[in-house]
Amino acid sequence: MERCDVVIVGSGPGGAATALRLAARDPAVAARTVVLEKAHHPRDKTCAGGVIPKALHLLAELGVALTTPHARVDRGRAALPGGQVDVASDDLCRVVRRREFDALLAWTARDRGVALHEDEHVLHVAREEGGVRIETERRCYWAPVVVGADGSGSVVRRALVGARSGPVARAVMCDVPVDPRGWDGYAERRYEFDFTACATGLRGYRWVFPCMIDGVPHANVGVYALPPVDGTRLQAELVQALAGVGAEARSWKAFPIRTYATGTAVAAPHALLVGDAAGVDPLMGEGISFALEYGVLAADAILAARATGDWSFRSYARTVARGPIGRKLRRLGLAARLFYGRHQRLWFRLAAASPRAQTLGLAWYNGIDDWDRRGPLAAIGALLVPGRFRPTAGAP
Repeated sequence: MERCDVVIVGSGPGGAATALRLAARDPAVAARTVVLEKAHHPRDKTCAGGVIPKALHLLAELGVALTTPHARVDRGRAALPGGQVDVASDDLCRVVRRREFDALLAWTARDRGVALHEDEHVLHVAREEGGVRIETERRCYWAPVVVGADGSGSVVRRALVGARSGPVARAVMCDVPVDPRGWDGYAERRYEFDFTACATGLRGYRWVFPCMIDGVPHANVGVYALPPVDGTRLQAELVQALAGVGAEARSWKAFPIRTYATGTAVAAPHALLVGDAAGVDPLMGEGISFALEYGVLAADAILAARATGDWSFRSYARTVARGPIGRKLRRLGLAARLFYGRHQRLWFRLAAASPRAQTLGLAWYNGIDDWDRRGPLAAIGALLVPGRFRPTAGAP
């Protein structure tokens, strides 16, 4: 059995961010940390790949430059029940391919002293001897703490933390080459969200993102929905979304997204959850920025546990629930209930009525100027007092 200080199951953004933060704060612990990845980088990951300014800021804090190919977005368009909203801002988003982005993070963590074990599928996880025993297809590991960074169907969650979590949303997506005659969004650096299907019961939206695949401009087209929703409805919505860019789907991929809700369990003795395993944005399904933030908090909690000997991780659970990340996720949950609920037409109408509110909402969602960490009174003041709200550029 291989004894470690930390075992991280999964090398996506949440697991890699945990490893990178450990490497920055305590290289000795990082040198005794193992990241287990069931596949081999670069490996495919089904995800739209939107990296918002908050995520760029967190990457900068972790000392990682976004060097992978990406498409930049400076404009947004939202089709709403009863209208359309267009916004423009400096650097709303970068769209990456997750196979390249995740490999960048995992390889950077490896280069900074963390052991990356690829092609190791975790078979069993159990508490044992004041820590956790992790069995893979190759060997057994023991560590005082295991980090579940293994996605919506997390083995670590099921084995050690329990089922208490937010609803699991579903998404389908595909990539199609861009025909400028059918869609000008790539050339315009524009992403698009279509909420019109909310009027017919979909608790979600269609999206079109510009993206780059092997040097060729593409459109990433997909549909996101909270339950209840079935695969037939998702496929029908995808067909409509593709028609909007003048394309047809030859193939598509479906994936679950575990969302966060009040009371979600993110820790248990000797175990922490990060990323989709913990729960992400229920309104839009965005996960990359939250995964990075979870990872930073998890690494700090692990080092605190080593210093105090308290491996319960109750403090991590409190930090998530009561801190900025939990507050933001709860507000996004409230927004999901409003915009996808019985009175959604009213809320969409209100959202479309004020350009100032739209700009502030984007700054809050994207984490520009720390707006996602400010309270309601600051937002009300920015809306009511002329000149009080002047957002800076999105990129750090």
